[in-house]
Order: sequence, then C-alpha cells, then structure tokens
Amino acid sequence: MLYMIQCVDKPNSAELRKPNRPAHLAYIRAQVARILTAGPLLSEDGERMIGSLFVIEAASRADAEEFAAGDPYAKAGVFESRTVRRYRQVFPVERT
Repeated sequence: MLYMIQCVDKPNSAELRKPNRPAHLAYIRAQVARILTAGPLLSEDGERMIGSLFVIEAASRADAEEFAAGDPYAKAGVFESRTVRRYRQVFPVERT
C-alpha cells in the first residue's frame, strides 16, 4: 500500500533542521527501497524549507506512522504537524 506523509515545520524551525539534516538524510537513504518520492516543502519564494513530503510503500497505516515517527526531524521536534493518508498512484502510468 502507498501512503503520503506530509510534515509541516514549526515556525522558525530552520535552526532545528540544520544539525539534524545529516541524520535525516541517512534515515531516508536507509529506507530508499520503499520511497516513491520524497523532498522538502518550500516557502512560496522557494528560499526556505517549511516541511517534508514522502510517498512510501508501507504494509499498513501503523507502518507508515512508524516510518514518519522514526525520521530524525520528527524526533528532534522540527514538525508542527504530520498528515498520513493512503495514496493511489495514477500518473505516471507504468510502461511495459
């Protein structure tokens, strides 16, 4: 099953992000086989990271929640909120 995980940063959390970025990236690299896409959410001007977005393969909602909770950014308190929802990929269409 696919799940979308949207995490929104607390205001002024850039200073929390910086020291935790290497651990965050290592966590993502260790999970790369289950990640369809991932990346930062950006401010309107594109200058600041204001959250994270993941689409992952997970066995259950609990598994997706566990993935999200294991992110070093989540453990460090970077995020103000987190949304986890089932997701169905429609595009791009698989080509054979």
